[in-house]
Amino acid sequence: MLKIAFDTIYNHQLKVGHRFPMEKYELLPKQLLRKNICNKDNFFSPSQIKKELLLSTHDEDYYNNLINLSLSKIDSRQIGFPLSCDLIKREHVIAQGTIQNTLYARQYGISMNIAGGTHHAFRNRPGAFCMLNDQAIAANYLLDNKLAKRVMIVDLDVHQGDGTASIFEYQDSVFTISFHGKKNYPFRKQNSDFDLPLEDNTDDKTYLNALKNHLPRLVDLFNPDFMFYLAGVDVLKTDKLGRLGLSIAGCKARDRFVLNFCKQQNIPVQISMGGGYSINLKDIINAHSNTFELAQDIFF
Repeated sequence: MLKIAFDTIYNHQLKVGHRFPMEKYELLPKQLLRKNICNKDNFFSPSQIKKELLLSTHDEDYYNNLINLSLSKIDSRQIGFPLSCDLIKREHVIAQGTIQNTLYARQYGISMNIAGGTHHAFRNRPGAFCMLNDQAIAANYLLDNKLAKRVMIVDLDVHQGDGTASIFEYQDSVFTISFHGKKNYPFRKQNSDFDLPLEDNTDDKTYLNALKNHLPRLVDLFNPDFMFYLAGVDVLKTDKLGRLGLSIAGCKARDRFVLNFCKQQNIPVQISMGGGYSINLKDIINAHSNTFELAQDIFF
């Protein structure tokens, strides 16, 4: 069964007009149910994560400042959301959802989080819309509990996963991959194990050819026994914050290739949904929905 982490806390209330489309976390589960992609049994509500699990990835001083709402003004501005207790609680629940996803993925082959993909969170500081790095936390959880030996993080969000790259730069048991817009945020990139900066308006064919050329080769090189996939839909041409040129069909073809490959290689995969900032919210919801539909079709 496809198990999907979701809680109503994901839809955190922001001021009208905020550039982050928080309402997608309310609309996406409804669309999955309406289109019969999932039913209520597919969803689970995560608990809050334990502090010790977070400290395998994040510095304790940073974490304490975060939960006490005492970050510096610079770090607070980096987040892009008004800092509050509810916002921090939301981050905890999302991170726990991704950890629980890993256990379901080991059982069923795949599991997904409606939110997550907080790849701009560093060990000791936040980044754009990201405070706790859910996939990094879950990767360390697997390694610390000897549930995996070699973890690959495939980040196909339009923005480089700079926080994730920094966290694992010197950790041989984790291999980080980032396909991202060359001229997109962050403007100061970190060093992933494999980075592919893409030119503005990269189209479906160019993107998919690059993915098909590199991902199988890198998997063969590293031989992971678990994969995290960040399936951001800000690669769309319609995205306000992205600079690539994929269509919704191209984005779906991207997901199909990754999921088919994981299935064929028998690599358990956890998926966090990442970014998506298209002007038309319907484009975001439809592109995300495609990922869930493919997961059902390919794995179940």
